Parts: sequence; structure tokens; C-alpha cells
Amino acid sequence: MCEGYAMGSGMRSFLTKEERLELLKEYKESLDKEAKGVAERIKELEKNN
Repeated sequence: MCEGYAMGSGMRSFLTKEERLELLKEYKESLDKEAKGVAERIKELEKNN
């Protein structure tokens, strides 16, 4: 996503600083959850070897 611009997401074209910050926080939370899931899967696979 370009700085302050939401492309084709059904959102307004230009986001406020607060909206961009919130989206980034949500994105980080999603990435953190994904990383946790990957770490769990790695442990699972290592345990089964």
C-alpha cells in the first residue's frame, strides 16, 4: 500500500495518519500471529523426527 493511499480495497482513497497507524498495528498483529503459528509448526515437526 502506498503511503496514505488504499488501492482497490473498497476504502476511501486517502487515509488519515491515525487510520494508517491502526492498519499497520492490525497488520503487525496478524504477522505476529502468523509467526507464532510457524514457530508452533516447526516445534511440532522437530518433535516428530
